[in-house]
Amino acid sequence: MKMKWKQQAATALAAVLCGAGLHAAASAMPDTQYTFHTDVYGPGVANLSSSDSYSRYQWGLKNDAELQYSEITNRFKDSNPKLATYIDLANYLGMPAPVAGPDAYRIKEIRARRGVDIDILPAWNLYDSSTEEHRQVVVAVIDTGIDINHPDLKDAIWTNEDEIPGDGIDNDGNGYVDDVHGWNFFDGNNELCKGIEDNHGTHAAGTIAAARGNGGIAGITDNKYVKVMVLKALGTQYGVGEEKAIIEAIRYAEANGASICNLSFGTTEYYPELEKVMRASRMLFVVSAGNGNEKGIGEDTDQKPDYPSSFDLDNVISVANLMFDGSLAESSNYGAKSVDIAAPGTYIVSTIADGGYGFMTGTSMSAPMVAGAAAFLYSYRTDLQLSDIRKVLLETARKIPPLEGKLSSNGMLDVYAALNYGRTTETADSAQTEQPADHTQADQNAAAGQTAEQTAEAPQERQNSDSASDGASQSESTASTSKTIIAGGGEPVNLGW
Repeated sequence: MKMKWKQQAATALAAVLCGAGLHAAASAMPDTQYTFHTDVYGPGVANLSSSDSYSRYQWGLKNDAELQYSEITNRFKDSNPKLATYIDLANYLGMPAPVAGPDAYRIKEIRARRGVDIDILPAWNLYDSSTEEHRQVVVAVIDTGIDINHPDLKDAIWTNEDEIPGDGIDNDGNGYVDDVHGWNFFDGNNELCKGIEDNHGTHAAGTIAAARGNGGIAGITDNKYVKVMVLKALGTQYGVGEEKAIIEAIRYAEANGASICNLSFGTTEYYPELEKVMRASRMLFVVSAGNGNEKGIGEDTDQKPDYPSSFDLDNVISVANLMFDGSLAESSNYGAKSVDIAAPGTYIVSTIADGGYGFMTGTSMSAPMVAGAAAFLYSYRTDLQLSDIRKVLLETARKIPPLEGKLSSNGMLDVYAALNYGRTTETADSAQTEQPADHTQADQNAAAGQTAEQTAEAPQERQNSDSASDGASQSESTASTSKTIIAGGGEPVNLGW
């Protein structure tokens, strides 16, 4: 696969994508069989947040139609499996594949549609200009761990004021020693970040609450008012975990004041005890809808449920992965009854462990968009109850034709519309009046079509073919050996070496 941004971004990004090839071969899954796994499969440019250098890649917040995705598709995959391996590697590295003969492959292109974003700029303006006191909100991120020392996150992390750091004593008597910022339920200790295995949770936290204006990316919320509670229930490099740890994390979150809970993981196995605990909770759960079958093709969860997103609960929002052209990602699950709303989830840049930044793709990236929006809305609209937030987000979802009949709301997340729910539309300044027109045009474009295909010939080369084949087959076996709940997204493509 290959991504392109116009102007200066194109060359730099191509180099970054090629670097991803270093991570292609994965070792076998651990012997322990876990149930849950992360839901990861695999830019707006001007004036989003001028002081944040990577915000120009955050197309989900401001889409200026600068992104283009190209996928090399082998016409003869079934008849030539070795050639298919070359194609797969070429997609991964973002370069032409070695093929023989004319028209051996086609390039499928998906171009971004201007305005297909969550409309955050006018929402920020409303929030920042409000003279009313905002509500304090805690978002529990039950995931892998989170890098709490990341420059973009260090001021966004929840603190247990009843615990004295580092004294080795359970000061608040809740059964957890030195749980200052949360707890590691996977390992049973207070180590909240172990390194790259915690990229997934760190990525989610950045989308929700990364600081604005400090040189990295821009999170959706204002982390002066919205804090992230770190609850590591998934672990290992594969982002897997068990029901018991997740249930314990949910109970901890509610007992310690969290009102919104992000769950970017899933499984096809039904767990009645987990459903019971979530049903009894007062929290709002935002859950990734899942990334399809073993081939990465999205499925209808009305027919093939993915849990916990398919639990039929009034306090769950199930989130699909929206592409930058207004269509669902091919890998995203959907369901007219079981999936509620779509949010950007493809090539999302956010924070990763060890102070880094990277792109990840999957419904795991879409869920934090909605969790962040829910926290932002709940903080801003102090006249609303927590039980109102789900209704508001779904009723204000922006209806676009490609989503019709695939989601209960038929639409995508619109933060500005949510903040104005039940009110005359507000603007913080006249500059924001152009935003609605932008999105209207995006809707028309999306209705007209989402992709363009063209064929091309490629030079014939066989370099590294044996290692490519080994890496591809090993990667495939990794994807199929576990029934665990996955955090999703794959390994991040790093930014800022």
